[in-house]
Amino acid sequence: MPRIVRAALLQAEWTGDKESMIQKHEGYAHRAADQGAGVMCFQELFYGPYFCQVQDAQYYSYTEHIPDGPTTKRMQDLARQTGMVLIVPMYEEDERTRGIYYNTAAVIDADGTYLGKYRKTHIPHVAGFWEKFYFRPGNLGYPVFETAVGKVGVYICYDRHFPEGARALGLNGAELVFIPSATSRGLSEYLWRVEQVSHALANGYFVGTINRVGVEPLGEDDFYGQSYFCDPRGQFVGEIGDTHAEELLVRDLDLDKVLEARQTWQFFRDRRPEAYGDLVAP
Repeated sequence: MPRIVRAALLQAEWTGDKESMIQKHEGYAHRAADQGAGVMCFQELFYGPYFCQVQDAQYYSYTEHIPDGPTTKRMQDLARQTGMVLIVPMYEEDERTRGIYYNTAAVIDADGTYLGKYRKTHIPHVAGFWEKFYFRPGNLGYPVFETAVGKVGVYICYDRHFPEGARALGLNGAELVFIPSATSRGLSEYLWRVEQVSHALANGYFVGTINRVGVEPLGEDDFYGQSYFCDPRGQFVGEIGDTHAEELLVRDLDLDKVLEARQTWQFFRDRRPEAYGDLVAP
């Protein structure tokens, strides 16, 4: 029997406050579950605005501990209610050291079990994306989580410009990689349908990637949506998300295509890591 996983993404507009944003995502999660989804990913920093257009310490207030913070606990309850695996990007404060913050995604299994987290590794710091003011670079590597729907990895927004981590996720066994983002119109928009697709075909896994929609109070440009799933051959699965409208995308993914693609294009077999030393030289 084919390994069909029904997966969901939500590209959402900012509501204006944290509680209503969480409630919105809870509502959409129930809608996705009603449509038979077994896994769902939320967008980058899902319960807040994308505040990195400015450098302002007031936004440190959005941080929580993971997994001991209230939103992680609430998402564990949501996973149990819906029977879905949830990938939940949040603003994390280090459990041991106050004032150290990360851009993080918690991974929660379909029974509500907290499986672990990924911390965004690559942190930009350019006009409109002042992220080093808010986030320390991730230090947990590239974990792949054994979930009820298969082997899931996470990469976050700016990470997508770096193929090394995407390859590491593949080598660590990922079958499905989620890439939640908050990306506004401008220089990198034309890359949106290229980079994540390239990661999928180079590594033989599915990718589900999200971008926000709408204009937020701190930004001059709008987020351009266009969330999508693509398969291990680099083909889009269904339609791409709208460029302006909030949208729930639910797609069927045949995970048997992972092995099929890897047996067709033997990229992992034909790698030459002994020849790549210069790539990681300081």
